[in-house]
Amino acid sequence: MVINIRPDEISSITRKQIEGYVPEVKVVNIGTVLQVGDGIARIHGPNKVMAGELVESEDGTVGIALNPESDNAGAVPTGDGLTIQEGSSVRATGKIAQIPVSDSPLGRVVNALAQPIDGKGQIPASEFRPIESPAPGIISRRSAYEPSQTGLIAIDSTIPIGRGQRELTIGDRQTGKTAVATDTISNQKGQNVICVYVAIGQKASSVAQVVDTSQDRGAMGYTIVVSETANSPATLQYLAPYTGAALAEYFMYRKQHTPIIHDDLPKQAQAYRQMSLPSRRPPGREAYPGDVSYPHSRLSERAAKLSLQLGEGSMTALPTVETQAGDVSAYIPTNVISITDGQIFLSADLFNAGIRPAINVGISVSRVGSAAQIKAMKQVAGKLKLELAQFAELEAFAQFASDLDKTTQNQLARGQRLRELLKQSQSAPLSVEEQVATTHTGVNGYLDIPEVEQVKRFSVQLREYVITNKPQFGEITRSTKVSTEQAETPSKEAIEESTEIFLLQEK
Repeated sequence: MVINIRPDEISSITRKQIEGYVPEVKVVNIGTVLQVGDGIARIHGPNKVMAGELVESEDGTVGIALNPESDNAGAVPTGDGLTIQEGSSVRATGKIAQIPVSDSPLGRVVNALAQPIDGKGQIPASEFRPIESPAPGIISRRSAYEPSQTGLIAIDSTIPIGRGQRELTIGDRQTGKTAVATDTISNQKGQNVICVYVAIGQKASSVAQVVDTSQDRGAMGYTIVVSETANSPATLQYLAPYTGAALAEYFMYRKQHTPIIHDDLPKQAQAYRQMSLPSRRPPGREAYPGDVSYPHSRLSERAAKLSLQLGEGSMTALPTVETQAGDVSAYIPTNVISITDGQIFLSADLFNAGIRPAINVGISVSRVGSAAQIKAMKQVAGKLKLELAQFAELEAFAQFASDLDKTTQNQLARGQRLRELLKQSQSAPLSVEEQVATTHTGVNGYLDIPEVEQVKRFSVQLREYVITNKPQFGEITRSTKVSTEQAETPSKEAIEESTEIFLLQEK
């Protein structure tokens, strides 16, 4: 078969191609892996790589540039990085690390890259958000004035937390830090609040337990769990809190309220140390790099109560820190205490003495204070913390005194009853009106009648009586948020009637 090729046809086709050609210059920023090991790849050559920029190796492994220098950069792979080899090429993408965000992750468990790990399929995303973004400035914020109720009377009455605040939960292992966090999440039900729980370096079984508890209480519908367990690469454990903050910010800027729990920050500091030492950053105290407080400070500064112009959304940071033998003066605990707006201290001694939640009210503090309480709570809870602090001092003093005067005995008896009053079972959050009625009972001497061991039973019965027989008290407190005469009358009646019933039952 003979094909006739006409030269004029070829020239016309060539001419059309030349006329339609659009010159395009594409610059690709490529480097070479000099050294790889200990989870760090040192790359030579990429020009002007940014700190936090995503880089991609030949095998498709994505890493994050952390140590950009004049002619090389240290990068940490987001996976195990086992397929990266010396001499292979690495491409700078020009993008800062970012994650997909949308309403879809609600009720899901995701990793530090916002990818689902609960086996329920992919999560559709409407937009992307940088993992690290600037914190709102002074003009963009307003002071915390709305309460973020935890449902725990020991916290809401004496150490109140406001929306946009940063309140640290600190204590030894197995003292109830995670229980406080899960109870706080459960108490947000029906309040149009989105919760984010970030598990950093936890056991997979512990994370599964939190998820199961949240599902049983109906809390997973408004909760996102970000989990990087103890066997995850240090890079991902380090990034997990920032991913949680990015997810929470998405909702905050959409005029919603988002409590975020970081459980716990020393694990992130350890992951940062694990990344920094192979990067040849000089070690300081406890072998941490000198800037170890910076990752925590730039994380906590993202928590804010936004101004009226930005919609008054909020992100309330509730980080936890595990101490060793109650040592709050260790390096990481002191750093985190200094950059938060208060701390809830959980004591192993109180926990072992059967006081749950084991909150040491004397040394716990909220730097927002009564600004984060409704007026009704502020009016009745003013004396509570003072009386508990005085009781703690008297209790220590009374151990050495054989003969005490009547006033001191009465004060000790009142303090013992108040401490019993603050005991609360797990998964039993109290509404604001229940807390107001209970606190009113304690500070006004109504608890002096029952015996110490009867106080908890008495307070439970009182709350049930108020809800059942005096619903107007709850309605007035919720609507006015002030302890008015209209509310005080049914409250006093309920306390007196409930006391009579209780005493009759005990006879």
